[in-house]
Amino acid sequence: MIDEKEYIKRRKDLMSMMHINSIAVISAASEKVRSKDTFYPYKQNVNLTYLSGFQEPESVLVLIPGREEGQVILFCRERDPLREVWDGFRVGPAAAIKKYDLDDAFPISDIDDILPNLIEGKDRLYYAIGKDPDFDKRILDWVNHVKSQRGNGALPPGEFMDLDHFMNEMRLIKNAAETGVIKKAAQISVEAHKRAMTFCQPGIYEYELQAEIEHQFNKSGASGPAYTSIVGGGKNACVLHYIENKDILKDGDLVLIDAGCEYENYAADITRTFPVNGKFSTQQAAIYDIVLEALEQAIEVTQSGAPYNVTNETTIKVITEGLVNLGLLQGEVTDLITSEAHREFYMHGAGHWLGMDVHDVGDYKIDGEWRVYEPGMVVTIEPGIYISKHNMRVEEKWRGIGVRIEDDILITGTDPINLSKDAPRQSNEIEKLMKQESPINQLVLPSIDD
Repeated sequence: MIDEKEYIKRRKDLMSMMHINSIAVISAASEKVRSKDTFYPYKQNVNLTYLSGFQEPESVLVLIPGREEGQVILFCRERDPLREVWDGFRVGPAAAIKKYDLDDAFPISDIDDILPNLIEGKDRLYYAIGKDPDFDKRILDWVNHVKSQRGNGALPPGEFMDLDHFMNEMRLIKNAAETGVIKKAAQISVEAHKRAMTFCQPGIYEYELQAEIEHQFNKSGASGPAYTSIVGGGKNACVLHYIENKDILKDGDLVLIDAGCEYENYAADITRTFPVNGKFSTQQAAIYDIVLEALEQAIEVTQSGAPYNVTNETTIKVITEGLVNLGLLQGEVTDLITSEAHREFYMHGAGHWLGMDVHDVGDYKIDGEWRVYEPGMVVTIEPGIYISKHNMRVEEKWRGIGVRIEDDILITGTDPINLSKDAPRQSNEIEKLMKQESPINQLVLPSIDD
């Protein structure tokens, strides 16, 4: 649980990195219209959430280090009983001060009158440059208003700084509270993957497994998926970002599920691949075992102090060796790695940062060098092998097999911790779990006339 003390600390930490005579302006995300007067589900600007926990649109957080009248200011919507009937409860400026431990709060409708005065006289202005063209324009309008008052002695900021540089580094290293929330997100997602394994059987649709997974997310207290769930059976498993989830799952095929929930604004990201009928074929097992070995070896080397690229290089080596042993690649392993021959079957990297975004912020290189793992980082490791149905270079028995296995790894001062290890990944564990009668056989849905 991220409590108010954590948000206060984050704001103080950010302000300690800012120039002494400066101001930071963080805008809420815009609402996205779906059609006419309906909107897509709202997702707050993650940086605003990170610094305050405030979730309403049409809001702006302002930080002014050292300001005697108050360092933390929020602009937000006023209470409006009529709009609240239609759109939901609003906190309002007065209540926001206490609820979010702010120094002051004002109606968002007053921002054009107030914010230029807060900007005036500051040497440096921090904001997310280039992220939102509309907000870029508003920033320039406020600065130009200050410039227009130069005759009265007003001074506009002389420097603009990208706030993301500071925010990304802060968000990259998680504290105990954050890793606790990510662990919970992973635990919920683990149970969802296990649920999918028990429900799976030939003849059901990919979207039925998606429904079971996301049912488990919401039933367990998550806000929903952290990203669009991938449920790809057979050849669909070879499409890396397959999201249609509309085909029938066939006897003899594998199904690849890449799904993770969002819990208290933090994401999990887990992939499991298993046989639709509960039993791996000889070829499926051979490919699966290579990917699993790549994952396990990669986890071992993903240690504090190791360079980030060691994870990817490990997966490439194991997968290349495995494909050579199966005859799917020919040549010396070192030469094949140098020529990137693996990309025919393994075309993505081994993972990414994980946090409030599923592909979380943070540089992978510093001054051209791979950064090293540090305690508090959370990273996914997700090797895979994908053999296209249309790859005529390989024997038919291999075609259409797609396997990816992904876990969420917490870097510590000692060994890495696999937060998603309880989702079965050994082939015998998966087969054992899937021997249970599918609960879907017990479901009786009302008939709907065509």
